[in-house]
Amino acid sequence: MNSKGEAEKSPVLSSASERLCLNLSRGLHAAAQPLAILRASVGRGQTDRLSLDELRELLANSAAEVERVCTLFSGLQQLVSIESVEPHLSPTPIVPLLAQVADGVDLLFKADGMTLGTELPETCLPAVIDGARSQLALSSVLLVAHGVSRASDTVELTATPCSGSVQVVVRNLNSQADTLSAEAQLGMAIAEASIRSQKGSFSWNLRPFDVQIQLLTAPMAHP
Repeated sequence: MNSKGEAEKSPVLSSASERLCLNLSRGLHAAAQPLAILRASVGRGQTDRLSLDELRELLANSAAEVERVCTLFSGLQQLVSIESVEPHLSPTPIVPLLAQVADGVDLLFKADGMTLGTELPETCLPAVIDGARSQLALSSVLLVAHGVSRASDTVELTATPCSGSVQVVVRNLNSQADTLSAEAQLGMAIAEASIRSQKGSFSWNLRPFDVQIQLLTAPMAHP
């Protein structure tokens, strides 16, 4: 992860393998907490004296911890896959992809009283990307942005063509979060690894929440 904010700082890492090891370590550390809770609550001899209502409550609480472990484990699998499998890079229209990603989470924002605003160019050179990976990365960033936002907040998704690249920005200038949950940190790590695997750049700040993504574009065709 690469955060310039005071609340979230990471050491400068010299290689993708170092970033992977650090993120895997963080993910495993986060998964250890719900696993410890499960072991303590449903271990042998812990449930013998519980009533039926207490067992039902324990089952409900355990389901939440199991879901958290599954989420973290899935994220770790995605990280390993991103770092071990080469992306399928090809010129891809970036504006329709961004619009599709925004549409995919817009209902979630509306349900919580938030606004997801988009400002996309009418024309832009195709980005040389792996479409599936980029969609995963951008969706992860928007979900984290949703998590640090409050009702009435506006999250902005913008794209600006540059020389040889397109800059994609996701930000909420009113966000006040001091830290990210383990799941959100893993989501940001997945997004960063995905973008970097496509020769793009990725940087972010937490307060206010601001993500800067640079994707290479295909050379302009000459007549």
